Amino acid sequence: MSSGANHNCAPITHIYLHIPFCARICPYCAFYKERGDSSQTERFCEALLRELDERRNKLDLKLETIFIGGGTPTALTTKQLGCLLGGLRDRLDLSGLKEWTVEANPGSVSPRKAELLRSMGVSRISLGVQSWDVELLKLLGREHDVLQAEESFRILREAGFNNLNIDLMFGLPGQTKKQWESTVEKTIVLGPEHISTYCLTYEEDTEFFARQQRGEFQEDPDSDALSLETAMRLLEGAGFEHYEISNYAQEGYASSHNRGYWAGEDYLGIGPSAFSTIGFERYQNVCDYRRYSDLVLAGDSPISSSEALTVEMKRGERIALALRTGLGIQSTELTRWPNECREFEKLGLLHQVDGRHVLTRKGRLLADTVAGAFV
Repeated sequence: MSSGANHNCAPITHIYLHIPFCARICPYCAFYKERGDSSQTERFCEALLRELDERRNKLDLKLETIFIGGGTPTALTTKQLGCLLGGLRDRLDLSGLKEWTVEANPGSVSPRKAELLRSMGVSRISLGVQSWDVELLKLLGREHDVLQAEESFRILREAGFNNLNIDLMFGLPGQTKKQWESTVEKTIVLGPEHISTYCLTYEEDTEFFARQQRGEFQEDPDSDALSLETAMRLLEGAGFEHYEISNYAQEGYASSHNRGYWAGEDYLGIGPSAFSTIGFERYQNVCDYRRYSDLVLAGDSPISSSEALTVEMKRGERIALALRTGLGIQSTELTRWPNECREFEKLGLLHQVDGRHVLTRKGRLLADTVAGAFV
């Protein structure tokens, strides 16, 4: 099976595995996902490990981070998770691993499953709570309720996890300022090491997008900006570092995997729909787990598309991603845009710190606009 990648490049330090299964399809989610078919799941897990075998035979893997996302990885049974994680441990050199994250949905976390994840070496769990408001959870089509989310967090703590992230969403239809403040405040009280706050985006091929097109939902950029300001104020006030536009961490708990992505480092994607960027090539696997399994188990490549990247494309991506972070970008990277830099500094959106250009607090509210000027 051809990998479709350039192998004459630096070691790969980050790997992502995509598990597409969900108990319920959320109406806002644009990631590749499907309801699980129990008759296909074990075969799918076998295909994941087979693809990994093919990739690692052709690439130099010196892993620092593993991220298993979805979908809902914890939708797998405890036995299936055990086989998959055990297969990864058998195949990969984990001696240099700094962080191993698994995404989980409240309601799909049991004590037995949490203990298995911890015993297999998973060090970080990202819990998709999204909101602590009952009505908003229903609007989002979430399968869990508030009590289940609290219980899942408790189970993970009791299993020994000391690095937990909670995902939250703002910009939801009908969400009030008070609801958002309450959600952030309750999360702070719960005490996770990391909090991610994402603004709802209306993605094509989702139910929410269709409802927006019909005029049922409307975006409100001013309200979204106010919600981001609220999150910054409350979370920074509680001691969290705002180290990327959507991410806040207690000291020492910034996500290593995400930081690698924002720094433009190469990464390997395994599973249906997964992207890989290796050297100057980016490719994506087929977005159908049955087709993916058929191809991989038959010894064929699951890659459905590839793109040759140029130096200019990679530079543009690196600038756009770096500007989202608290570290910003080396000022030498922006010397081609002296007028834009001066204008953004004059407007109070950018400032220079130790030879780097960094978004100001005001600039974070307009991050996409600023980044767009340099791409």
